[in-house]
Amino acid sequence: MLGLLKKFFDRLIPGMYQSDIWRLLTENIHAQRKYYTVAIIAMVIVAYTTSSVAWIMRYIVDAMTVPENQGMVMVVAGAVAGIFVVKGFATYVQIVALARAGNRIVARQQVKLYDKLLRQGVSFFNLTESSDLLMRVTQSAQSARAIVDLVVTSFVRDLLTLVGLLIVMFWQQPLLSTVSVVIGPIAIIGVRMLLTSVRNIMQQELASLAEIIKVIQETSTGIRIIKAFALEDRMAERMAGAVRDVEKRSNALVRIEAITSPLMDTLSGFAIAAVVALSAVKIAGVEGTTPGQLMSFVTALLMAYEPAKRLMRMRITIEANMVGVRMMFGLLDQDETMAEAPDARPIGPGPGRVEFHKVCFEYGADRPILQDLSLTFDAGKTTALVGPSGGGKSTILNLILRLYDPRHGEVRIDGHDLRQVTFASLRDKISFVGQDTFLFSASVADNIRFGLPGATEDDVIAACKAANAHEFIEALPQGYRTAVGENGAFLSGGQKQRLAIARAILRNAPILLLDEATSALDSRSEALVQEALQHLTRGRTTIVIAHRLSTVLGADKICVIEGGRLVEEGSATALLNRNGLFRSLHDQQFGPQDRRISA
Repeated sequence: MLGLLKKFFDRLIPGMYQSDIWRLLTENIHAQRKYYTVAIIAMVIVAYTTSSVAWIMRYIVDAMTVPENQGMVMVVAGAVAGIFVVKGFATYVQIVALARAGNRIVARQQVKLYDKLLRQGVSFFNLTESSDLLMRVTQSAQSARAIVDLVVTSFVRDLLTLVGLLIVMFWQQPLLSTVSVVIGPIAIIGVRMLLTSVRNIMQQELASLAEIIKVIQETSTGIRIIKAFALEDRMAERMAGAVRDVEKRSNALVRIEAITSPLMDTLSGFAIAAVVALSAVKIAGVEGTTPGQLMSFVTALLMAYEPAKRLMRMRITIEANMVGVRMMFGLLDQDETMAEAPDARPIGPGPGRVEFHKVCFEYGADRPILQDLSLTFDAGKTTALVGPSGGGKSTILNLILRLYDPRHGEVRIDGHDLRQVTFASLRDKISFVGQDTFLFSASVADNIRFGLPGATEDDVIAACKAANAHEFIEALPQGYRTAVGENGAFLSGGQKQRLAIARAILRNAPILLLDEATSALDSRSEALVQEALQHLTRGRTTIVIAHRLSTVLGADKICVIEGGRLVEEGSATALLNRNGLFRSLHDQQFGPQDRRISA
């Protein structure tokens, strides 16, 4: 069937879309072949019964014009009832089968798109707006379903119905049928003139829809700034403009799609008028036609109007939805910015020694972030990264997590280049608590359990006690089952950060990364969490970023990073005895007379 379908499309579909549509069909029809087989069988029955209705009109009229033939009337009446019962049942089966297949296509495409997003590196999300991703995952999947449904129904139900009715027409009245089909080429020419306008309107409409999504996202995440700076009117104007654009283009698209109906109505009206006029004239090919034959022909002609109109509109509908399908394929075919090596191997057990060997890195075409950086984070020890903002400290953690790859040099864990290890084994070795705490829209317990799926309730509670979070969690309306809201909207900054620390404690990985992990805590909570972290970091490779030097003075080693380079390293005592950058930073925070560690 797919071979015949391809030949059909080569005739009806623009060459620029043939490969994309064929790919869409081969991937989805085969995957949902069970439902489509049922739907196609049902559509064949619908097409056959529709043609049968036109065919049997001959016998209905002939039987009713011969009153003495009562037996024939009853037979014809029974046949008509049977035809409509079968057609109704087949139509029901067709609708249900197509709906299930279509819903499955949407679900399958959305899962594929999301899986593709998860395989992308962080740089992809930095360069791609979230509103654009939402459009691709939602709108394009629906467009894929619309095209597959349209193609199947047009190729099977509408085409077979039209062919069957044409056979009835030519069988009953060849001359009048020839006159009526002249309208086909004229309608096709009219439809082709509309396609370019449809394509342009759909591209602009999708861009406007993406703008609406963007405005809503920015309003949701930035409502405090909007309120603080009285930006309500500006945001309302921006949303109103985007909505007006969508409305305007939707109306334009409706006008173009609606043109096909009056076009077909007008042409069909002329055809029917010509047929009626010719039927009244005694010319060769019409003379001698029985009332039943003429009624059968007229019925077939009228019934052929709807499938013919749907086939004429198919090109416009495909044109409107192909913009979304191309967006979908564009995302699915996009190269992954962070791919696992084909021969990647697990890191395996090890002490957790982390090394940077002549690493160079920049996020874009701007200035380099890390320049020929070489340093070692000893296994089982705590190393602190300090230095001015923008020096590259957070970038070092990003490279250890392999959110990015260095442009030059190597990042190693236990001697393994991170580009040659599996993502799963790398992530299993690392716990992370970032400066910008993120919580999922789930319960407190679920958010903590993300650190170690399958952890018991006792494990979760123990981790929360270690992070000084158990007390405030118990005071929540539903305790550990309390929903935290979108990104922890119902919690304070300090509470969110303690949950993130509890999540890292539960993970119990050999390497611990802390990026300003206590920055949102008050003095009392910070002291308690620091005590918990001292137990957590014991025997683990811990890398800490902190601007408050009081939190890292007890580290085994302090590395001072400035301008992407390692300018100093050593213990706090050793660095304070030097007249270097660390001593300068220390004196700025505490004053030269307030040395937290004796020099």
